[in-house]
Amino acid sequence: MNKKIKKIIQKKNKSKIISLTAYSKSIAKILDKYVDIILVGDSLANVLYGHKNTHEISLENIIQHSLSVKKGINKSLFVVDMPKGTYKNAKSALKNAKLIMKKTRCDAVKLESNRRNFKIIEKLVKKKIPVMGHIGYTPQFKKKFKIEGQTRLEINILMKEAKLLEKAGAFSIVCECLSPKAAQIITKKISIPTIGIGSSSYCDGQILVTDDMLGLSGFYPKFVKKYANLNRTIEKAVKEYSRDVKLKKFPTKKNFLNGTKF
Repeated sequence: MNKKIKKIIQKKNKSKIISLTAYSKSIAKILDKYVDIILVGDSLANVLYGHKNTHEISLENIIQHSLSVKKGINKSLFVVDMPKGTYKNAKSALKNAKLIMKKTRCDAVKLESNRRNFKIIEKLVKKKIPVMGHIGYTPQFKKKFKIEGQTRLEINILMKEAKLLEKAGAFSIVCECLSPKAAQIITKKISIPTIGIGSSSYCDGQILVTDDMLGLSGFYPKFVKKYANLNRTIEKAVKEYSRDVKLKKFPTKKNFLNGTKF
């Protein structure tokens, strides 16, 4: 087993797992100092490409951004999302997962559960491709957003799903928008770590889209705490730059290049 994955598993019930998304080397380099897992999420479809959902991002897009992110990672576990449509069956899943692993040199891939693809995950794991699972609100498969696990029946269905993912060989599970009770029960009943997003503090760890928590994306649901407002900071800087150019305050002599000196 990958040493980084083993370290993540060993954190269960001991210390919280910290995760964030990245789509470039510059951001990954900063995150790597403080997080345990860096995910190149298919959320880049919304965040960077302006799509309404995650469905339109391509395998090539994911790989290209992952190549950049990899250059900024030293210690963190590096996980790459498999885009919608790239794991419809075991054959295509294996082919595409191998391509991701080979080209990006990531540590693992992430697949969303549709409650039917357990055998696909099992095959990938048998072929030594580590898999992170994903339950609850799964954007690739569910059109309507709702909090999952609000009744005993819903919790039992999610619990069964989580256990089947664990049995298939997933080393951890992202739990998106689960009720606190569902998150608490599932985290307690399975032996692999749960990583929550909008699923309370009962999970073994947390993940957010970095652009959301930095105030860049314009998407701020209740479960996101905005730790900065970079939209405002960037706008202020651009406004100042624009003014300086118009008033001929930039560039000044100290910004001129002399010969080949930089």
